[in-house]
Amino acid sequence: MSKQKQKFPALRLVVLAVAAGAIAGAIAVYVKGGLDGNTAATPIVAEAGNAACSAKQAKAKTVGDAATGHVAAMLAADPPRSLKNLGFNGPDGNRMTVADFSGRVVLMNLWATWCTPCREEMPALDALQAAKGSDRFEVVAVNVDRGDDEKPTTFLQETGIRSLSYYRDASMKIFNDLKSQGLALGLPVTLLIGEDGCLLAHMNGPAEWGSPDAERLVEAALSDSD
Repeated sequence: MSKQKQKFPALRLVVLAVAAGAIAGAIAVYVKGGLDGNTAATPIVAEAGNAACSAKQAKAKTVGDAATGHVAAMLAADPPRSLKNLGFNGPDGNRMTVADFSGRVVLMNLWATWCTPCREEMPALDALQAAKGSDRFEVVAVNVDRGDDEKPTTFLQETGIRSLSYYRDASMKIFNDLKSQGLALGLPVTLLIGEDGCLLAHMNGPAEWGSPDAERLVEAALSDSD
């Protein structure tokens, strides 16, 4: 066998090893860190609003169709459901829910300092808020680190995050509530929620939120078409 032919099996093994490493890295996003899934979940779907949300199927499809390029992993909600009861703490430390954002489209992102993909996409989320944030749209990045605020606030300061407000749930309850709905596999988790509190689209894993693709997705959610 020639030396040239001998190289091919070795090259193939290298390619397979790289692919296996990439898969393992992707899986690690969903198993590393403080996700225990043991905190009891409570119902977050506002049943009274589900009839109205079910009428948003066409809107959800429009948003899903707009998820291309860097945000192609965003899936249309099927069916759309009301998340008005989904709770966490606001910048003032007081408890709030999605219902408090009535009239605004919300891109909600769950993140933690121990989640490497979360850390890497935080500047892009900040850029999206700077570019598109208004009285009609907000990026709501909810930190789910255990313990006190020191680690997440230090990270945000060191990373130069300026446009995002600080939302928090140290109990991990928000993650477990979403997990009970089949919406959260690991971190990061991102939800696109309409101005009426209806889930329009969702994804697990990171994305390039500072891209034109992300801005087009937001514009589709802000459009008046149903």
